[in-house]
Amino acid sequence: MKKTLLIIAGVLVFGGMWGVSTYNGLIGKSEGIDNQWSQVETQYQRRFDLIPNLVKSAEAVMKQERDVFESIAEARTRYAGAGSVNEKTEAMGQIESSLGRLLVIMENYPELKSDETVQRLMDELAGTENRVSVERKRFNDLVTPYNVEIKQFPKNLIAGMLGFEERSFFEAVEEAEKAPSVEFDLE
Repeated sequence: MKKTLLIIAGVLVFGGMWGVSTYNGLIGKSEGIDNQWSQVETQYQRRFDLIPNLVKSAEAVMKQERDVFESIAEARTRYAGAGSVNEKTEAMGQIESSLGRLLVIMENYPELKSDETVQRLMDELAGTENRVSVERKRFNDLVTPYNVEIKQFPKNLIAGMLGFEERSFFEAVEEAEKAPSVEFDLE
């Protein structure tokens, strides 16, 4: 009888320790993902800070293509009002699409490409785009093992009971493989 009680107590203690360890591991991974998301947002903020300067410089040289500038402003507003990672990702997709159109416009205006301020801002923006890409990859690299862990048995039992949910990945925006098209009204 004593031996049976000791075995049951040992199993309960081991199970409890395993449960606590699993919980703490999931918390650590979840916090790592949240930290990496803040790194992504830091690069987004850098992008947001650069884009208005680039737009103002481009506007000084050309007065066309207002829809691109309005689309960027609208997407920035959507991003600022977004509450979830998915909403922010959608708003960022709109910004990236508009930014692609802006870059095509700039390629077609030699006077913009030769402007030193615009060129410097373009270089800064290119560097920021690289940083955004790296931070997104790091985010996805953290989400993958977390999602796997909360789905694998028996940790899925603990994860489900304690409210750990699958995290979304960064994915390419729809039609990202297509080059943006820009039509110029040269009247």
